[in-house]
This record gives sequence, structure tokens and C-alpha cells, in this order.
Amino acid sequence: MNHFLDIHTTSQDALREIIDNAARMKAERAGKLKGTLDSEQPLANHMVALIFEKPSTRTRVSFDVGVRQMGGETMVLSGADMQLGHGETIADTARVLSRYVDLIMIRTFEEATLHEMAEYADVPVINGLTNRSHPCQIMADIQTFEEHRGSIKGKKVVWSGDGNNTFASFAHAAKQFEFDLVFTGPPPLDPEPALEGMYTIMRDPNEAVAGADLVVTDTWVSMHDPQSARERRHNQLRPYQVNAALMANAKSDALFMHCLPAHRDDEATSEVMDGPNSVIFDEAENRLHAQKAIMRWCLGV
Repeated sequence: MNHFLDIHTTSQDALREIIDNAARMKAERAGKLKGTLDSEQPLANHMVALIFEKPSTRTRVSFDVGVRQMGGETMVLSGADMQLGHGETIADTARVLSRYVDLIMIRTFEEATLHEMAEYADVPVINGLTNRSHPCQIMADIQTFEEHRGSIKGKKVVWSGDGNNTFASFAHAAKQFEFDLVFTGPPPLDPEPALEGMYTIMRDPNEAVAGADLVVTDTWVSMHDPQSARERRHNQLRPYQVNAALMANAKSDALFMHCLPAHRDDEATSEVMDGPNSVIFDEAENRLHAQKAIMRWCLGV
């Protein structure tokens, strides 16, 4: 049984297997209607619980569709549907769910919730997102880069903005996939200290993106940030907006990514998001394929 909790806790061989399998499964579906079942049905007779304490579009739809394409069934649960951590311990919920389902994906707030679920579940657990990391997203990002530009090993990736949970998973990936990661953003929003050594800091965004193969950003305000932080964050991050002038400092064929949802013309301009170097919708689609490969790896099917 394999849990997929974070990129840095998953072996390099397993990560490469997941990426390669995702690319293969995507190629095999070329031209098919979205509801067409895969030629292989590795999740036939499997039940998957999808737990959402946080709202979601891409995570919910991509996991649900992915399970169905591979022949499985899903049970979608929200925090309001369950007694998760309220009337019942996380451990007891994990034990109970393990009697009903074959796989659990959880999108939650506290990392401790994820780890307690994995510790006590008798089935694999997948991290759909926590306040500290977003590994499924970055697996899709790696897949997207490699289908456009080949191996990401040795490439320069620049993150412009807030050192948030998505950046944390990029930092984990930089070590495992062996690419160079640069963070450019204001000091108050630096990544957490535990990530030191996995990336370098350059405060000037124009200098940071020089020679970049990939430029990445994310929303300036995360869904768990209080309203009081919003105006302050906008003022702090405005110099780090990804616009045409900033992209001009990167390589001419540098890709642009954003995990979405985006606040257009805040963290990135529509000109960049809709421009020829943007792969944001390939990135969104690849959530489906990467997560299908993660589920197969977890279940060994």
C-alpha cells in the first residue's frame, strides 16, 4: 500500500513512474469523448472516497472523472457531510472509511489531518491539498512542462509571488526532479524555513527570470487567508506581477504556468495568460492524467 502524501516523501523512481504513466494514458485517450472508458480498467470494482473540507473545481472534477474513466466509483464528501475531527476523531473516521472504500483522497486545511488519516487508514491516502502542500498540482505541472519541452532536469524554474503551499510542492519537486528553482517575492511572504536549501532567492523579479525555462505564479490571496490580509498582500506583491515586460526577460520559449483559479490582471495579466507561452489549460487538463497515474501507483494496479 502506497500513500501519496508529498513529493519529497515519494521516491524518485516512483515519481518518474507516475509521470511516464500519466503521459502514456493521456496519449491513449487522444480523440476520445471525455466519458469514454479507458481501454484498461484498473479501478474496476474499486470505490474511492473524495473528501473536501476546502472548496474545489479542478481537484474535484479531475479525480471524479479519472476514477470513472478507469472503471471505478466515487463517493464525494464535504466537511459538512461528515464528523471529521468534530464529533469523531480523524483516526476513527479513517478506520471506518477503510471498511467501505479502497482509496481516500482528502483536500483539507491542516497537514496533521492528512497524516492522521494516513496513519490510521487501511487503504491508500492521497493529499489533494493542505495549507502546507499541493503535490498533485505539481505532478501535473511536471507532466505539462515535459510534454512541451522535454525533461525538466537541469532547467530553471522561477516562482514569482507568495511562498505558499503550491510553492512548497515545487520546492519538493526541485529536489526530486533535479531542476533549479528560484523564488522571487517580498520577504514577509518567503517560503517556510523547512524548505531552505531547495531553492534560491532573488528579490528583483526581472533579474530572477533571466534565462528561465518556466515562470510560475499563483493567486496573491489563498482561500484560507483572512480578509484583512488581502489589501496588504496586493500591495506587497504588485511588483511581482507576471506581465509581458517580466516575461521578456526569460528565455523566448519560456513557458508560463498558473495552477488556477486566477485573478486576472492581479498576479498575471491576461496578455500573458492567453499568450503563446502560456500552458495553463494543458496544466489544468493534466491534473486528470497525473492523478489517474497517482491512483494507480497507490493501488498497485
